[in-house]
Amino acid sequence: MSTVTNIDIGIIGGGSAGITLASKLSAHQLNKHTVVFEPKTPEQRECCWSLWATSEQREQFKHAILGSWKKWRLIDESKEVLLKSNDYQYTCLSSAKYLRHNEESLAGKVSLQRTSVDNLTFSSESHRFDVAGNQYCAKEVFDSRPSPVVEGSLQQHFLGWEIRTKHPILDADTATLMDFRVDQSKGLHFIYALPFSSNHLFIESTMISNKIEAKEWYRDAITEWLTREGIEVREKLREEVGVIPMQEPQKNISRAPTIGGASGAVRLSSGYAFSAIQTQMTRLTEGIVKGNYKVPAATSSHLNFMDRVFNDVLISNPRLGVDLFMRTAGALKGDQFAHFMLGSASLTGWLKVISAMPKWPFIKAVWRQVLSHD
Repeated sequence: MSTVTNIDIGIIGGGSAGITLASKLSAHQLNKHTVVFEPKTPEQRECCWSLWATSEQREQFKHAILGSWKKWRLIDESKEVLLKSNDYQYTCLSSAKYLRHNEESLAGKVSLQRTSVDNLTFSSESHRFDVAGNQYCAKEVFDSRPSPVVEGSLQQHFLGWEIRTKHPILDADTATLMDFRVDQSKGLHFIYALPFSSNHLFIESTMISNKIEAKEWYRDAITEWLTREGIEVREKLREEVGVIPMQEPQKNISRAPTIGGASGAVRLSSGYAFSAIQTQMTRLTEGIVKGNYKVPAATSSHLNFMDRVFNDVLISNPRLGVDLFMRTAGALKGDQFAHFMLGSASLTGWLKVISAMPKWPFIKAVWRQVLSHD
């Protein structure tokens, strides 16, 4: 018979949300036996995480920064929108370095086990689950594992390469967030390119649609873009593949409180999540310190509604996709765009974006969303 290990807090999943919460709890030196359960190493989870970062955040995450840019752009067949900001730099982090740094910060009563959790059940007083043949009983559990993707739902899916180039890259001081000059026949498609230096580039083929393509399709798009830009690959360092649901997360059948992406931290209209997760974990930690274990909302209901409307327009009018993103960028200045993408836009920023949008598709989308949530 397996023994039962009693702990105060169990954190299931040591990704962005789980390990951030554990690190923050460790920094507070709480007298709570806390364990993070994560089967993969940081290096096995390596990918790019990006955000619009202040100078304080860039200092906080300096151990994981791959690149940071004061200028970023969106491009279509007819124009380029170039935005600039000194206060909010577009910043790319190595997930492996971020996760490793936070794992190594765990101390005191906070620890990590490199294993997965099975058979999570809930009672009125505790959560029970199995770990490598042993049973655990936790007074509180936070589950960061991603919720299942609904088949046929809107998703952001991508394949990217980190490469070294044979020759210096032009405009290495500018991040290309969206270059729409690629095949648009299968959905909203763009190239995402981040020059970490004049000879070091991350490039990604990204699609927003309800159907994932074969890997070779994304690779071909990357190769075609590099050829058009006159960039020759000297060395391919790694390849990353991912899928981000652009839907509200499904309910957790275990009834354990969810955190991070599983709790709705992923921005429905863009897929960005890192900043929202940081804010949520900070607020959750502050609550736990005071004895309040309720998970704060990761995003506002107002923002979620606006994003659902935007996604409704994308699904109903796929040919408008490129124009919608270009109009959004063209309506705002750099700082305003950063706030908009962070989910903290002012009323002025929202009004600028709304006034730039085609009216009738959005009116119909608002009506559909209102009726569907009655």
